[in-house]
Amino acid sequence: MSFHKPGHVSSPDDGTVGEGHQSRGGVYKAATSLLPLRTEVEPAFSWRVSLVASAACGLLARQRVRPALTMARWEGNVDIAARVADKLVDNAIVHGKPFGDGTVTLRLIIDATTRELLIEVDDALPDFPDFAAVVNQSSTLRGTPPGLWWVAHYQGHLSWDVMKAEDGQLSGKTVQAILPVA
Repeated sequence: MSFHKPGHVSSPDDGTVGEGHQSRGGVYKAATSLLPLRTEVEPAFSWRVSLVASAACGLLARQRVRPALTMARWEGNVDIAARVADKLVDNAIVHGKPFGDGTVTLRLIIDATTRELLIEVDDALPDFPDFAAVVNQSSTLRGTPPGLWWVAHYQGHLSWDVMKAEDGQLSGKTVQAILPVA
């Protein structure tokens, strides 16, 4: 899947990136945080919602993702996708920062070719401390799983990048998980 989102930078040069990322090939690189690039081709499905940042935000995301993916006829496991969306949104609320209007943004995109699901969550904090530790978690359960552990558990790929406004100023970050169909 090839993705590009306006406002994202592939290699921020302002010193605000996390400690590492997982590239599409599974290779870990230090001091960058690349998001997969979107092609010019229209996705099979695209959906977006702003959620008011609250303790119930993850649950609300889960409740909204299930019907959206069912209507989109995504062939993957909708319950898994809903759980991952819940964890990404919850992580943005607990460890990130809501935008000025008190919201975070959740997006679902289904690749027209591969049918992979891209789940993106935007928040206003342009940093992801300890990303390398999060992305390098084992998919094996050890005690109570931390929220983003679920991405690895379901064989997804986690990445993040800063967001920049049209004037070039940092405006937050996008955290994304790509889930396979199977």
